[in-house]
This record gives sequence, structure tokens and C-alpha cells, in this order.
Amino acid sequence: MSLQAGSTVRNVLLSTLSQTRLERLSPHLEPVELKVKDTLVEPDVPTGYVHFLESGLASMVAVSHDGTRQIEVGHIGWEGMVGLHVLHGSDRTPNRTFVQVAGSALRIPTPLFLKAMEDDWSMLASFLRFAHAYEIQLAQTALANGQYTINARLARWLLMYHDRVDGDEFPLTHEFLSLMLGVRRSGVTDQIHVLEGMGAVRASRASITVRDRTLLEEVAGGCYGLPEREYERLIGYPVWSPKFQPDPEPAGEPATA
Repeated sequence: MSLQAGSTVRNVLLSTLSQTRLERLSPHLEPVELKVKDTLVEPDVPTGYVHFLESGLASMVAVSHDGTRQIEVGHIGWEGMVGLHVLHGSDRTPNRTFVQVAGSALRIPTPLFLKAMEDDWSMLASFLRFAHAYEIQLAQTALANGQYTINARLARWLLMYHDRVDGDEFPLTHEFLSLMLGVRRSGVTDQIHVLEGMGAVRASRASITVRDRTLLEEVAGGCYGLPEREYERLIGYPVWSPKFQPDPEPAGEPATA
């Protein structure tokens, strides 16, 4: 089922398109449900669809050549799209992108997406601006991993998560966070206790609740904020802009991914 005409779009990138451009894409945009651990981009396999998230969260993960090591390098939520490599002329990537938080998306077959880009350079430029903003996020992740403490990195990760999902409580385990940050589970546990002691978060066995975002920003320091500022400069809206908007009317029954 394609996106119905006149439906409200929650994805920020799509919502910035003119009505004419969005109507051109709409017949090819299919609403789909995203389940936790669904793979949106399989490594080294041609990517069949480009996804525009409307809710939930996706993680891009870099995997070592021998497959024994992995670490999260980027987040994609309602502010962006999954499948940026196709904009750069590559049908595949060695990185994997999977669903970290269940939600929904609008997906379009890659050949139809590329055809739309060929026919409309202004639309292509809009998506390339997001690609640049995302490259800044990846660069800042490398900076954070190499130059900042685990505590600052954890605070940054929680802030980025908080930017892209509704509410303040996240279903997160310490083990999952250790995999995403590439550190020992015990190190994550220690730093969560530090943040909890400060009053920045409240932690339970399988969830973390943000209590004081300002404190998290202070802990993250210089490793949070630059990609977010660049995104707003290029796209014209904050990363978190859908968070404080009313939920749109359903676009129709979601199809199965």
C-alpha cells in the first residue's frame, strides 16, 4: 500500500519537500512497520529500499573485516533516511543498519528513488544536505570515541537517542549499551551509576529514563551538539522537531517489511 494522498508525513526530510515533490514520491512510498533487530541495510548486499523513518530508531554499525568486532557509528531517526550510500552511487555498503527501537517508516524501492533523483536535482540536493550532516555525525562519533571519556560518550549517546524518540524512558540494557559504545559492560554500569547519582538519569534493570537533559549536556560537553547544529543549519529544523508535534493521523494500514 502506497502513501495515501494528503497524508501527514512525520519524517523531517520528506516534510521539507515541496508539496509537488512529495506528491511525485508518494505513489512509491510504502508505509512499513519496523521491528526491533530488523535489518534495513545488509552489509555487502545491494540495498533494495531506502527508508524514511517516521518513528523508532535505526543504528548504523561498522563491522571489522573478519567480522569479530563491531561498534555503532551513527543514529538515524525521524530526521533522516537509511540508505545514504545509494545517493553516492553505490548500491551496497560494508556497514549494517538495523532497527534499535521499533517504529514505522516510509520506504521506496532503490531504483525508483534514484530515478526521482535523476529527474529532480533540487530534490537530490535536499537529500545530499542531510548526507553531509550525517557525515558530520560520523566524524564526531570518531572524535568522541578517541578523545572523550566513557561518561561523556554515554551522555552523548543518550542525548542522541533522546532527540529521536518520543518520551524520556528508553528500553535499554547495560549489555546493549556496551555493544553500542564498544566498551566493557562493567564500565557502562559504573558510568550509569555516576549519571544516576548526579540526577541526570534514573536506571532500572532494562530501561533508562532521562531526568535532567541539561545535566547530560554538561557531561557530554564538546562531543555533543555540533552535528545537531549543522543539521538545523542545513535542513532548517532541529533534529528533535517531531518530538513536540502532535502525532499525525495514520496514513493507512502499514505493510509488513
